[in-house]
Amino acid sequence: MSVNALYTDLSGYYDLMCVDIDYQAQSNAIRRLHQIFGNGGTAHLDLACGTGPHVRHFIDSGYASSGLDINQPMLDITAKRCPEALFTLQDMSTFDVSEPLDLITCFLYSIHYNDGIEKLTTCIASAHRALATDGVFCFNAVDKDKIDNGLSVKHTARQESDLFTFRSGWHYSGQGERQSLRLSIEKANADATQVWNDEHPMVAVSFEELTALLAPYFEVHVFEHNYETIIPWDNVSGNAIFVCVKR
Repeated sequence: MSVNALYTDLSGYYDLMCVDIDYQAQSNAIRRLHQIFGNGGTAHLDLACGTGPHVRHFIDSGYASSGLDINQPMLDITAKRCPEALFTLQDMSTFDVSEPLDLITCFLYSIHYNDGIEKLTTCIASAHRALATDGVFCFNAVDKDKIDNGLSVKHTARQESDLFTFRSGWHYSGQGERQSLRLSIEKANADATQVWNDEHPMVAVSFEELTALLAPYFEVHVFEHNYETIIPWDNVSGNAIFVCVKR
Protein backbone atom coordinates (compact mmCIF):
# COMPACT_ATOMS: atom_id res chain seq x y z
CA MET A 1 0.00 0.00 0.00
CA SER A 2 1.36 3.43 -0.93
CA VAL A 3 2.35 6.14 1.51
CA ASN A 4 -0.70 7.49 3.38
CA ALA A 5 -2.98 5.08 1.51
CA LEU A 6 -4.14 3.51 4.73
CA TYR A 7 -5.18 6.90 6.07
CA THR A 8 -6.86 7.86 2.81
CA ASP A 9 -8.52 4.63 1.76
CA LEU A 10 -9.39 3.19 5.17
CA SER A 11 -10.73 6.33 6.83
CA GLY A 12 -13.83 4.37 7.77
CA TYR A 13 -11.68 2.42 10.23
CA TYR A 14 -10.12 5.50 11.81
CA ASP A 15 -12.46 5.79 14.79
CA LEU A 16 -12.08 2.09 15.48
CA MET A 17 -8.31 2.44 15.32
CA CYS A 18 -8.49 5.24 17.91
CA VAL A 19 -11.14 3.66 20.13
CA ASP A 20 -8.85 3.57 23.17
CA ILE A 21 -8.07 7.32 23.04
CA ASP A 22 -9.66 9.39 25.81
CA TYR A 23 -10.71 12.34 23.67
CA GLN A 24 -12.63 13.96 26.50
CA ALA A 25 -9.66 13.92 28.89
CA GLN A 26 -7.39 15.36 26.20
CA SER A 27 -9.88 18.09 25.32
CA ASN A 28 -10.48 18.97 28.97
CA ALA A 29 -6.74 19.25 29.66
CA ILE A 30 -6.15 21.62 26.78
CA ARG A 31 -9.17 23.70 27.80
CA ARG A 32 -7.66 24.02 31.29
CA LEU A 33 -4.37 25.15 29.80
CA HIS A 34 -6.22 27.61 27.57
CA GLN A 35 -8.00 29.02 30.61
CA ILE A 36 -4.61 29.57 32.29
CA PHE A 37 -2.67 30.99 29.35
CA GLY A 38 -5.33 32.23 26.91
CA ASN A 39 -7.15 35.46 26.26
CA GLY A 40 -10.60 34.27 27.36
CA GLY A 41 -11.95 33.86 23.84
CA THR A 42 -13.62 30.77 22.42
CA ALA A 43 -12.86 30.87 18.68
CA HIS A 44 -11.13 27.53 18.12
CA LEU A 45 -9.58 25.65 15.21
CA ASP A 46 -8.39 22.04 15.33
CA LEU A 47 -5.61 21.23 12.85
CA ALA A 48 -5.61 17.74 11.32
CA CYS A 49 -9.01 17.24 12.93
CA GLY A 50 -9.56 13.74 11.52
CA THR A 51 -13.11 12.60 12.21
CA GLY A 52 -13.70 15.39 14.73
CA PRO A 53 -14.03 13.87 18.23
CA HIS A 54 -11.95 16.61 19.84
CA VAL A 55 -13.99 19.27 18.05
CA ARG A 56 -17.17 17.67 19.37
CA HIS A 57 -15.94 18.00 22.97
CA PHE A 58 -14.88 21.62 22.50
CA ILE A 59 -18.25 22.54 21.00
CA ASP A 60 -20.04 20.84 23.88
CA SER A 61 -17.94 22.93 26.27
CA GLY A 62 -19.02 26.21 24.69
CA TYR A 63 -16.32 26.83 22.08
CA ALA A 64 -17.04 28.10 18.57
CA SER A 65 -14.97 25.36 16.98
CA SER A 66 -13.91 24.51 13.45
CA GLY A 67 -11.46 22.10 11.90
CA LEU A 68 -9.32 21.36 8.89
CA ASP A 69 -7.80 18.25 7.40
CA ILE A 70 -6.22 17.16 4.11
CA ASN A 71 -8.52 14.15 3.77
CA GLN A 72 -12.05 14.67 2.47
CA PRO A 73 -13.42 11.26 3.63
CA MET A 74 -12.36 12.20 7.17
CA LEU A 75 -14.10 15.56 6.86
CA ASP A 76 -17.27 13.88 5.60
CA ILE A 77 -17.41 11.86 8.83
CA THR A 78 -16.58 14.97 10.87
CA ALA A 79 -19.41 16.97 9.30
CA LYS A 80 -21.90 14.37 10.49
CA ARG A 81 -20.42 14.33 14.00
CA CYS A 82 -20.35 18.13 14.29
CA PRO A 83 -22.93 19.56 11.87
CA GLU A 84 -22.83 22.98 13.53
CA ALA A 85 -19.10 23.45 12.83
CA LEU A 86 -17.24 24.56 9.70
CA PHE A 87 -14.64 22.17 8.29
CA THR A 88 -12.29 22.91 5.42
CA LEU A 89 -10.01 20.86 3.22
CA GLN A 90 -6.65 22.51 3.86
CA ASP A 91 -3.01 21.68 4.49
CA MET A 92 -2.11 22.71 8.03
CA SER A 93 1.29 23.98 6.90
CA THR A 94 -0.30 26.75 4.78
CA PHE A 95 -3.80 27.31 6.12
CA ASP A 96 -5.85 30.49 6.17
CA VAL A 97 -8.76 31.64 8.34
CA SER A 98 -11.31 34.39 7.84
CA GLU A 99 -11.42 35.63 11.45
CA PRO A 100 -8.80 35.71 14.24
CA LEU A 101 -8.75 32.67 16.51
CA ASP A 102 -8.26 32.38 20.26
CA LEU A 103 -7.11 28.76 20.33
CA ILE A 104 -5.52 26.45 17.77
CA THR A 105 -5.05 22.80 18.69
CA CYS A 106 -3.31 19.87 17.04
CA PHE A 107 -3.79 16.54 18.80
CA LEU A 108 -2.40 13.01 18.45
CA TYR A 109 1.10 14.15 17.41
CA SER A 110 -0.37 15.37 14.14
CA ILE A 111 1.98 18.37 14.15
CA HIS A 112 4.55 15.88 12.81
CA TYR A 113 2.54 15.46 9.59
CA ASN A 114 4.45 18.54 8.50
CA ASP A 115 7.01 16.23 6.91
CA GLY A 116 10.03 18.53 7.07
CA ILE A 117 11.42 21.50 8.98
CA GLU A 118 10.41 23.92 6.21
CA LYS A 119 6.76 22.84 6.37
CA LEU A 120 6.80 22.81 10.17
CA THR A 121 8.15 26.37 10.20
CA THR A 122 5.43 27.44 7.76
CA CYS A 123 2.78 25.79 9.94
CA ILE A 124 4.04 27.68 12.99
CA ALA A 125 3.93 30.96 11.07
CA SER A 126 0.42 30.16 9.80
CA ALA A 127 -0.78 29.50 13.36
CA HIS A 128 0.76 32.73 14.59
CA ARG A 129 -0.87 34.69 11.78
CA ALA A 130 -4.28 33.12 12.45
CA LEU A 131 -4.34 33.83 16.19
CA ALA A 132 -5.71 36.90 17.93
CA THR A 133 -3.64 38.80 20.48
CA ASP A 134 -2.61 36.45 23.30
CA GLY A 135 -4.06 33.53 21.37
CA VAL A 136 -2.75 30.04 22.16
CA PHE A 137 -1.39 27.25 19.96
CA CYS A 138 -1.44 23.84 21.71
CA PHE A 139 -0.09 20.54 20.41
CA ASN A 140 1.76 17.43 21.51
CA ALA A 141 5.07 16.27 20.06
CA VAL A 142 7.73 13.58 20.29
CA ASP A 143 11.48 14.27 20.57
CA LYS A 144 13.36 12.57 17.71
CA ASP A 145 16.36 11.88 19.95
CA LYS A 146 14.25 9.85 22.37
CA ILE A 147 12.48 7.59 19.87
CA ASP A 148 12.95 3.86 20.46
CA ASN A 149 12.43 2.12 17.13
CA GLY A 150 11.72 -1.14 18.93
CA LEU A 151 8.65 0.17 20.75
CA SER A 152 5.10 0.08 19.41
CA VAL A 153 1.56 0.08 20.73
CA LYS A 154 -1.14 -2.45 19.93
CA HIS A 155 -4.83 -2.79 20.62
CA THR A 156 -7.72 -4.83 19.33
CA ALA A 157 -11.35 -3.94 18.65
CA ARG A 158 -14.30 -5.93 17.38
CA GLN A 159 -16.77 -4.70 14.77
CA GLU A 160 -19.61 -7.11 14.05
CA SER A 161 -17.93 -10.40 13.03
CA ASP A 162 -14.50 -8.84 12.40
CA LEU A 163 -11.63 -8.62 14.88
CA PHE A 164 -9.23 -5.75 14.20
CA THR A 165 -5.68 -5.51 15.49
CA PHE A 166 -4.02 -2.11 15.22
CA ARG A 167 -0.28 -1.49 15.67
CA SER A 168 1.69 1.74 15.49
CA GLY A 169 5.21 2.87 16.29
CA TRP A 170 7.69 5.67 15.62
CA HIS A 171 10.81 5.07 13.58
CA TYR A 172 13.80 7.41 13.27
CA SER A 173 17.06 6.61 11.50
CA GLY A 174 19.09 8.74 13.90
CA GLN A 175 19.82 11.53 11.46
CA GLY A 176 18.01 14.03 9.27
CA GLU A 177 14.67 15.80 9.55
CA ARG A 178 12.39 12.88 8.66
CA GLN A 179 10.91 10.23 10.90
CA SER A 180 7.97 7.96 10.20
CA LEU A 181 4.89 6.57 11.88
CA ARG A 182 4.51 2.92 10.96
CA LEU A 183 0.95 1.61 11.08
CA SER A 184 -0.73 -1.69 10.42
CA ILE A 185 -4.31 -2.95 10.47
CA GLU A 186 -5.16 -6.63 10.66
CA LYS A 187 -8.77 -7.60 9.97
CA ALA A 188 -9.69 -11.19 10.81
CA ASN A 189 -12.90 -13.18 10.65
CA ALA A 190 -13.91 -16.78 10.15
CA ASP A 191 -13.27 -16.56 6.41
CA ALA A 192 -9.97 -14.69 6.04
CA THR A 193 -7.32 -12.40 7.49
CA GLN A 194 -6.30 -9.20 5.74
CA VAL A 195 -3.38 -6.96 6.67
CA TRP A 196 -2.69 -3.39 5.57
CA ASN A 197 0.68 -1.77 6.29
CA ASP A 198 1.46 1.91 5.90
CA GLU A 199 4.24 4.34 6.72
CA HIS A 200 3.57 8.04 7.18
CA PRO A 201 6.52 10.43 6.56
CA MET A 202 6.77 12.98 9.35
CA VAL A 203 9.07 15.72 10.56
CA ALA A 204 11.78 14.73 13.02
CA VAL A 205 12.71 17.41 15.51
CA SER A 206 14.19 17.58 19.00
CA PHE A 207 12.41 19.61 21.66
CA GLU A 208 15.34 22.02 21.70
CA GLU A 209 14.99 22.54 17.95
CA LEU A 210 11.20 22.82 18.19
CA THR A 211 11.40 25.45 20.91
CA ALA A 212 13.86 27.45 18.80
CA LEU A 213 11.44 27.36 15.85
CA LEU A 214 8.56 28.55 18.04
CA ALA A 215 10.43 31.23 20.01
CA PRO A 216 10.29 34.03 17.39
CA TYR A 217 6.50 33.79 17.36
CA PHE A 218 5.41 32.52 20.77
CA GLU A 219 6.07 32.43 24.48
CA VAL A 220 6.59 28.69 24.86
CA HIS A 221 5.56 26.52 27.84
CA VAL A 222 6.25 22.78 27.85
CA PHE A 223 4.38 20.26 29.98
CA GLU A 224 4.54 16.57 30.67
CA HIS A 225 2.43 14.45 28.34
CA ASN A 226 -0.19 13.94 31.05
CA TYR A 227 -3.82 14.86 30.41
CA GLU A 228 -4.84 14.31 34.03
CA THR A 229 -2.47 16.72 35.79
CA ILE A 230 -0.66 19.84 34.60
CA ILE A 231 3.03 19.21 35.29
CA PRO A 232 6.01 21.07 33.78
CA TRP A 233 8.10 18.95 31.43
CA ASP A 234 10.89 17.15 33.28
CA ASN A 235 13.43 17.73 30.47
CA VAL A 236 13.84 13.95 30.23
CA SER A 237 10.71 12.37 28.76
CA GLY A 238 10.36 12.16 24.99
CA ASN A 239 6.71 13.22 24.76
CA ALA A 240 5.37 16.62 25.78
CA ILE A 241 2.53 19.10 25.42
CA PHE A 242 3.51 22.51 24.01
CA VAL A 243 1.48 25.58 24.98
CA CYS A 244 2.47 28.55 22.83
CA VAL A 245 1.14 32.06 23.54
CA LYS A 246 1.25 34.51 20.64
CA ARG A 247 3.84 37.23 21.11
